[in-house]
Amino acid sequence: MSAHSYSIRRFTPERSALGKLFARDSIVRRMDWLLLFATLALCGIGTLLVYSATRNRTNLTHGDQYYFLIRHMMNAGIGFGLAAGAMAIGHRRMRGVVPFFYAFSILGVLAVLSPLGSTVNGSHAWIVIGGGFSVQPSEFVKIAIIIGMAMVLSARVDAGDKVHPDHRTVLQSLGLAAVPVVIIMLMPDLGSVMVLGAIVLGVLLASGASNRWVFGLIAAGIAGALLVWQLGVLDQYQIDRFAAFANPALDPSGVGYNTSQARIAIGSGGLLGKGLFHGGQTTGQFVPEQQTDFVFSVAGEELGFVGAAFIISLLGIILWRACAIARNATDLYGTIVAAGIVAWFAFQSFENIGMTLGIMPVAGIPLPFVSYGGSSMFANCVAIGLLQSVRMQRPMSA
Repeated sequence: MSAHSYSIRRFTPERSALGKLFARDSIVRRMDWLLLFATLALCGIGTLLVYSATRNRTNLTHGDQYYFLIRHMMNAGIGFGLAAGAMAIGHRRMRGVVPFFYAFSILGVLAVLSPLGSTVNGSHAWIVIGGGFSVQPSEFVKIAIIIGMAMVLSARVDAGDKVHPDHRTVLQSLGLAAVPVVIIMLMPDLGSVMVLGAIVLGVLLASGASNRWVFGLIAAGIAGALLVWQLGVLDQYQIDRFAAFANPALDPSGVGYNTSQARIAIGSGGLLGKGLFHGGQTTGQFVPEQQTDFVFSVAGEELGFVGAAFIISLLGIILWRACAIARNATDLYGTIVAAGIVAWFAFQSFENIGMTLGIMPVAGIPLPFVSYGGSSMFANCVAIGLLQSVRMQRPMSA
């Protein structure tokens, strides 16, 4: 055998492996790379904004200016590992573990109501595990409700027994969602309840359920909000937040302070911003919770209108790709999962940016992939993994 023929035979397997990697039905070809790049870009920008917001806050960083930077990068790294795991398992195979994940999520939010629960920034929604780390179980409830309702609503449709979910099926799915919502309301964590309400509404719309259920859910939500207000379930600080939203001039140095300072920071940024790490409001620590709920104010001040618009555009790309994935899904289960994630990200992004601008009440909701927070980052990344899983199930021509 000649050296030339030996060389050809020797390197053929490597070329074959490379060919498989980029084959038409390979993971590389089936992934939504635009969705992945937009997510990576948001995480990268969020890392810079979190560092800018915290590097001078010695009371929070314990003298280490990289305290939040390192933890945010760790959270993102773990989050993308979870995304890869969710994508590898696949949304269809996750159907088998939905009851266990749902039960685990319920136990998590119940633990918050036990002595294990802790209050952070007025919200009793956390479990402190030590070492500067804490868990917010309500973040994982969002995933549990999406995949749980999707499994119930799609079971008979995907099996070919029904064209649309019947009334009994819809009622069962709503009962499944109601349990964690009631528990979270008792904390009370109003922000999470608002997001869960948007998720349930998006899931019902995507499932093909009768419009009577959609309108009935909206009416029930309004009636429930009025009832909660009348019964005094909300804490005083939550009532004050709504009062400040209705009348921004009510208490600018008290309950309206956060929003007032955030608007000043964003307004001072102008078109191009003051430059990363050079924002006066951010450096002067005028905006509380700027690394979490009010991280968008850092972008507005230091990156200006252009930078803030770029962040919104990246969020828009994620929503656009998620909508396309929902539209092209090969089964109702995948459509509902993707649509539930769209409703989740869309409402949470609008509420977070809106409360920073003063057009929505302050509800303690992080900005997806940008705000600091491990639980939020982990849940968001799992959602991206689920979206990629749904995407990879559709025909390549779709």
